[in-house]
Amino acid sequence: MRYYLTLLIILILLSSCSKQEEKKGVALAQVGDEVLYLENFKASFGVEDWDSLSPELRKKYIEDWVNLTILSKYADEQGLGKDNAVRQRISYAAKKVKANALISRRLAEVQVSEDQMFNYFRLHQSEFQNKVTEYSIQRVAVSDKLNAEKVVGQLNQGMSFNDAVARYSIEDLKNKAGMMGFVSSAGADSSFWLAARNIEENGVGMISKDQLWFVFRIVDKRDTSNEANFEDYRSDIKRRIILDKQDQVYQDLLREIKSRMDKIYYY
Repeated sequence: MRYYLTLLIILILLSSCSKQEEKKGVALAQVGDEVLYLENFKASFGVEDWDSLSPELRKKYIEDWVNLTILSKYADEQGLGKDNAVRQRISYAAKKVKANALISRRLAEVQVSEDQMFNYFRLHQSEFQNKVTEYSIQRVAVSDKLNAEKVVGQLNQGMSFNDAVARYSIEDLKNKAGMMGFVSSAGADSSFWLAARNIEENGVGMISKDQLWFVFRIVDKRDTSNEANFEDYRSDIKRRIILDKQDQVYQDLLREIKSRMDKIYYY
């Protein structure tokens, strides 16, 4: 069956949307009888993440959404939606999404006080009291993990990093050969700094950030003149404390819910 695909893709800045449009829902595209609305699409990103995307990336993600809808509709026409194995995977995926959403909401409620962070810093002071190293990073931005792994594979087969940036990167920074400059623990790109610390010499790393995946390497590094202090590692300390509590939150949540259920059986 042929699809009459009407792309109504408009690079919409939310500030230009009228209240009337918001009530009706802003149509981004249409596949057959199914209209793809802005509000539904934003729900998969979060408002802040959507707002941070460039017009080019918004267009690409909308096109990916259209393609996914086309494939899904065709799968239904082929009867795959009725296949028991497919239905079971859909059911499991739905449960996993809901469970992860519940755990994420509970984790978001975890409060980490200044005292907790500072006490953690004092207990693990030997891990932090070093010269602060900053890294000069070159990166390739791609849309998903699969493409990131593809880039890593090409690099392992001998492709130069500069060629990988030119061929695969989908961000404006490719015009500067993917060069980020030096990143630090306290900067806006501290997540790259954290990941860079675990890269072996001449190795490459992967990181997910702002709905993109990045393959990156360390071009250069330097030590700052000041020793690291509590402020330098504040975000890292908070992340460690929350990660330490993640299993506890998961177990507490399960116990809380199970205590309300009287019909849980294993056969």
